[in-house]
Amino acid sequence: MSHHPSPNRKTPDLVSVTTINRDGSRFFLHPADVRGPFTAARRWFALLLLAVYILLPWIPVNGHPAVFFNVAEGRYHVMGLTFITQDLWLLFFLISGLGFSLFFITSLFGRLWCGWACPYTVFLEHVFRRIERLTDGDAAARRALAAAPFTAGKAARRIVKHSLYLLCAAGIAHLFLAYFISLPTLYEYMHQGPLAHWKSFVLVFGLTGALYFSFAWFREQFCIILCPYGRIQSALTDDDTTIIGYDSGRGEPRGRKGTAGAGDCIDCRRCVQVCPTGIDIRNGLQLECIGCAACIDACDEIMVKVDRPRGLVRYDSLNGLEGRRRRILRPRIVLYSVLLAAGLAALTLSLGRLSPVHAVVNRMAGMPFYVHEGEVRNQYKLQLVNKRNTGVDFTVEFPNLPDGARYSISGDALRVPPQDEAEIPFTVTIGHRDFDGPFDLEVLVRAGDGGRQLYRSIRFLGPDPRFFQVDPEPDQEEEAP
Repeated sequence: MSHHPSPNRKTPDLVSVTTINRDGSRFFLHPADVRGPFTAARRWFALLLLAVYILLPWIPVNGHPAVFFNVAEGRYHVMGLTFITQDLWLLFFLISGLGFSLFFITSLFGRLWCGWACPYTVFLEHVFRRIERLTDGDAAARRALAAAPFTAGKAARRIVKHSLYLLCAAGIAHLFLAYFISLPTLYEYMHQGPLAHWKSFVLVFGLTGALYFSFAWFREQFCIILCPYGRIQSALTDDDTTIIGYDSGRGEPRGRKGTAGAGDCIDCRRCVQVCPTGIDIRNGLQLECIGCAACIDACDEIMVKVDRPRGLVRYDSLNGLEGRRRRILRPRIVLYSVLLAAGLAALTLSLGRLSPVHAVVNRMAGMPFYVHEGEVRNQYKLQLVNKRNTGVDFTVEFPNLPDGARYSISGDALRVPPQDEAEIPFTVTIGHRDFDGPFDLEVLVRAGDGGRQLYRSIRFLGPDPRFFQVDPEPDQEEEAP
C-alpha cells in the first residue's frame, strides 16, 4: 500500500500532537471505518448508554421520572428515591465514590472510561461521526470532499450534514433540560415564546451552540487539549495496568510480507488510519490515546489477511508486552479498593438512615423573644417535608415543656400533601414566675399514626429573671376575735 502524505503533514510521533501540521495549522482527522469484536461491542454499549440518556426522563418511578433534578422546588428524584436540599451532603460520598471508582478502573484497565463510556466519546463517535459517514462517505471520500473545490454538490452535502448536527445538538440540549424541569414542562415551554422562560431558553441555546461547535469542529481536540484525564493517567497507571499496546518484540523490524528478517508488522498504517485522535499506537502509550480499541480490530483484520496471529496490537500491560509477568494485586489497587469500600459503606449507611419525612424548627424573623404582661413569648416556625407519594399527618408534642408554659400551634394534626412541604408557625409562652432563664425546648414530631419520630431541639430565650420586679403578696388580714 503506497502513501503520499503532504509535505506539511506531520508523521505521528511523541514530540507533538498529531492534529497539528508542521506549519502549526490544524489537521482535520477522517478516521477510517473498522470492523471487529471490540468495535461492535463499543457500538452496542454506546447504543445502550444513549438509550439510557434518552429514556430516563420518560420512565416513571413512584410518580416521577426515573431521574429528575427539580432544582426549583428543591426535590431530587433518583430511581424512586427522593432527596431534598438538606440531603445534598450525600453528594460528598457520591462524588468521592465516583472519583475512587475512576481511579480503581484506571489503575486496572487504563482509559477504559474514555473509549467506552465517556459521554463526549459516545456522542462524537456514535452519533456525529455516523452522520458524517452517512452524508460524506468513507474516510477516502471525506478527504476527497474536503480537498475538492466548493461546488453546489459539496454545499448541499455540507448543509445536510450541519443541519443534522444542529438537530442532534438541539435534541441533546433539550433532553438535558428535561432532567431539570421534566418533559411535560419542557413541552409546555417549547410552545411558548423564548422570553416567557428566557433562562431556560438561554441555557438550551448556549448548550446547543457549545455541542455543535465541539462535535462539528473541535472534536478530538477536546480530549487532547481540554480534558485533564489523559494527563493524569500517568499518575494512576503503572507497568501492570491493562492498556492498548503494540508488541514491538513481535512486530519489529517492520517490513512487507515475505521480507527476510521482518517482524509481523507490515507497516500498513491501518492502525493510524482508524485512530480517532490520529496517533500511531506503535510509538507507545500516549496521552491522546482514549483506549477505544479501534487499532486492535484494524490490526487483527490485517493479521488475518496476511495469515499471522492476532494480537500484535492488543489489550495488555507494559510488563505483558515486554514478556514479563503481570501483577493484578498491587498497593495502589488495595488502597483504592479500601477507600472505595469505605465510601460505599458510608453511602449505604447514610441512605439507610435517610428519612422519607423531614422536620426543621427555626426561630421566626424578628425579636428573639417578647415580654408582654408578665409573660415571655418565643415565636418559631416548623417546616415539615413529605417525600412520600401519599399525604402524611404530622403531630407535634413538647416532651420537656416546663410547668407554667404553654404552646400554641395551628392544629394538633398537620397534614402535608404528597411530595410537598408546609411551614407552620407556633409560639411557646411562659409566665415570669416560672421562667428561670433560657432552656432547650424539645420538639417531638410524629409522622403518621405510630410512624417515624423526629426529635428536634431549639433554645427558648428570655431576659434575665431579675428583670421582673415581683411585688410581695399582701398579708392576709387577721380574723377578729
